[in-house]
Amino acid sequence: MQNANSYMCKYKEDFYKLYHVHHQQLPDDIIENIWWLEQAVKSDFCNPLYAYTKIENEQEWEKYRYLFQMHLNLKLVEQHLRLGRIYDKKVAYFYDAPWKDEYLRNLEKAKSCYEICYTYWQEASLWAEKANTGKFKFLFITGLQNWEDERERVNSGKLDYRKTLDRELSRLNQVIANLEEMNKTEGWRTVQLPE
Repeated sequence: MQNANSYMCKYKEDFYKLYHVHHQQLPDDIIENIWWLEQAVKSDFCNPLYAYTKIENEQEWEKYRYLFQMHLNLKLVEQHLRLGRIYDKKVAYFYDAPWKDEYLRNLEKAKSCYEICYTYWQEASLWAEKANTGKFKFLFITGLQNWEDERERVNSGKLDYRKTLDRELSRLNQVIANLEEMNKTEGWRTVQLPE
């Protein structure tokens, strides 16, 4: 019998390695990813020797940490949006009336997922701003180009989850209002067929 070696997750990089996107996005998979990302946000950084890219000086190390925090918060926004979309009903049709209570419960779940995204978006924006200060103007961490691209898109306004969240929440609130106006028997009208 062989002994199984365990691996203790202790640092941000360890928890981030456990984050993965499934081909089929089921709620349990998304919740698992959210948990890994939240653990990563709360954890300490590993030694720069074990960072995701080569770190040669303290200034690179500082920018690496800012970019990592920004990236984690952006991923948390994405995962919460994915989870919310599972429970979101895009449109309320007249035939949805008999199940309006179930739809309303799901829409409340979606709404809470979308609302928490504002917190993560604000955090991501703050970290992107820190990584974009003057002392980093000509410092690019080429090993993490996609994180640098995210930082640039956040700071230029090309990536703005606030607009997305505002749009989704206003649409969702309209769907909730439409469902609440429905009579439960509305979808089951009796239709007389011609003889």
